Amino acid sequence: MMEEDQTQKKPRVLCLHGFRTSAEILKKLVSRWPESVTHKLDLVFLDAKFPAQGESDVEGIFDPPYFEWFQSNQDFSEYMNFEECLTYIEDFMVENGPFDGLLGFSQGAVLAAALPGMQAQGVALGKVKNKIKFLILISGAKFGGNKFGAPKLASNAFSKLIDIPSIHFIGTFS
Repeated sequence: MMEEDQTQKKPRVLCLHGFRTSAEILKKLVSRWPESVTHKLDLVFLDAKFPAQGESDVEGIFDPPYFEWFQSNQDFSEYMNFEECLTYIEDFMVENGPFDGLLGFSQGAVLAAALPGMQAQGVALGKVKNKIKFLILISGAKFGGNKFGAPKLASNAFSKLIDIPSIHFIGTFS
């Protein structure tokens, strides 16, 4: 009985993989983290809705299939399938939640970073009863800025402060 109580207290985290990768790939990468971290979290890995529409940077390293959360044109001024992506994540969260936080890698981190602001504005995750309480962002970025556009629904995701803790993993290639 004591073990069940401890399991229920673990923060439940929805994990969103990178562009043209998969939930299985992210799971393998996160499994390299120290057990002192991973055993404190209930990690749930989700494949994106859309099969990869081009080559994956991880071909030859990790096996397919590969997925992407949404698509954009080359200069990131137009986004496709973004609303469908949000609905897909929302439905998964409603059916499999509740979730306390989000972990995102690369494209998944860009998406995860925007979701709390979009949830607060009522443009995403409206059927999800609980608010996102924290973020773990790995190699992410934010929609918008001087160089890149943002999907319409995410255009104001960062316009107001969202008071939740976040940890950001940022690195360089050597």
